[in-house]
Amino acid sequence: MNKHKKKQDLDLIQSSDTPTCDTHLVHLDNVRSSQAQILPTDKAQQMAEIFGVLADTNRIRLLSALASSELCVCDLAALTKMSESAVCHQLRLLKAMRLVSYRREGRNVYYSLADSHVINLYRS
Repeated sequence: MNKHKKKQDLDLIQSSDTPTCDTHLVHLDNVRSSQAQILPTDKAQQMAEIFGVLADTNRIRLLSALASSELCVCDLAALTKMSESAVCHQLRLLKAMRLVSYRREGRNVYYSLADSHVINLYRS
């Protein structure tokens, strides 16, 4: 994105009619009741990383395939029309984020979604 486009976007954001408070009064009761609900920074960072990993079409397609059954790399490559090498690369990232798990059966490695939380996240 060039500098001119970035400046236009910034001007648009700054000039929008976003409503703000006219007085700068902090409602302590609201802050205290919400404080227990807000994510700690480290947890928010972890979630941002997971959503960042999920912001890729190929990884979402792999998760969608694994949502229905356990599959090996060859099966996933055929399903997604990706090379086995590309599938392995994507699975490595998903495994690092603990979104998929695997089991070895002889010379084959079968991947599945890590747990029900990942399945629920995908279905949502």
